[in-house]
Amino acid sequence: MTKTTRRNIAIVLAAVLVLSGTGLLLKRLFFTKETPAYITATVAKADIEDKVLASGTLTALKTVEVGAQVSGQLKKLYVALGDQVKKGQLLAEIDPVLQQNALRDAAAALDDVRAQKRAKQALLHQYDLAYKRQSQLAAVDAAARADLESAQAQLESTRADIAALDAQINKARIAVDTAQANLGYTRIAAPMDGVVITIVTEEGQTVNSAQTAPTILKLADLDTITVKAQISEADITRVRPGQTAYFTILGDSDTRHYGRLRAIEPAPDSTSSSSSSSSSSTSSTAIYYNGLFDVPNPHRQLRVSMTAQVSIVLSEARQVLCIPAAALGNKGKDGRYPVTVLRDGHPEARTVRIGINNNVQAQVLDGLRAGEQVIVGDSSQLPAGQRTPGGPPPRG
Repeated sequence: MTKTTRRNIAIVLAAVLVLSGTGLLLKRLFFTKETPAYITATVAKADIEDKVLASGTLTALKTVEVGAQVSGQLKKLYVALGDQVKKGQLLAEIDPVLQQNALRDAAAALDDVRAQKRAKQALLHQYDLAYKRQSQLAAVDAAARADLESAQAQLESTRADIAALDAQINKARIAVDTAQANLGYTRIAAPMDGVVITIVTEEGQTVNSAQTAPTILKLADLDTITVKAQISEADITRVRPGQTAYFTILGDSDTRHYGRLRAIEPAPDSTSSSSSSSSSSTSSTAIYYNGLFDVPNPHRQLRVSMTAQVSIVLSEARQVLCIPAAALGNKGKDGRYPVTVLRDGHPEARTVRIGINNNVQAQVLDGLRAGEQVIVGDSSQLPAGQRTPGGPPPRG
């Protein structure tokens, strides 16, 4: 082989190698498919519940406004805010001078009517004797008939006067009883066991019961707290009495207070908001219904008017297989949902039957086993800086 021929063969081989390397590089850069990195979640046991969320307000199970039934100056207040009181305990006293005078006046009026009756009874006795004498004389024609009739008329008239005085005595007795009761109303006693939560009228103030029933203070039974949960009209059709409900308060979000929904008020509470501008104005109204349930409050940790974050449990299950609701496809005609399982690095289509679904987690009744990985999404669809192949989606 000549020297020229060997040089040509070397040039050809070098060109072939260059072209091969260029082809491989182009294929790698432009034609190689990127292996998808799936976002997966493990099928595992967990507690799940479907619930309605609502905001609520704490109120006392029973609240009584203790008022005054008589007018006068509040002479003495025997309790302070926050005091625990027993039924029948003296709470306050109104100056009793006016009521004492009214009682004396009513008693004097009763005595006066009784004295009038005694006077009429004396006259009745006299007229009775006169009538008997006239009857005896008339029997022997020793007296005029007119005298007998006059004596009889006086007798009957006096008897009628005494009957009228009896009625006046009864009326006067009622006035005395009323005055006695009004005097008793100047001493205001507790109508039930409870805690003084509000003092409306202070010592020295004058109350007037002629126009309205003035409130002296408010008592509340704080051993049991009633929660008023405002349930929106969108959720009210799913809620019914007897369902489990719990709430947390802003100062202690870790402690749940449980009860059972006792009642749902038939009339709504409405909150309205309106906004206006120079050219137009709009208004919207949200409709809420009060759901009521009671919880014990032995340590008085819960207070009236606290804000409650309420959850009403529609359904729940403990330690059941669960997957993220995002892993579910559209529900099929047979009631099952499609899911994709990552098996040996490859996606595999499955269908599952779902129980409770609260749009965050879903209970798996069949179709999956514990420990399997369901595909929630494809991280290749995320921005480059947020991709985490083979792991859960990044947390914001």
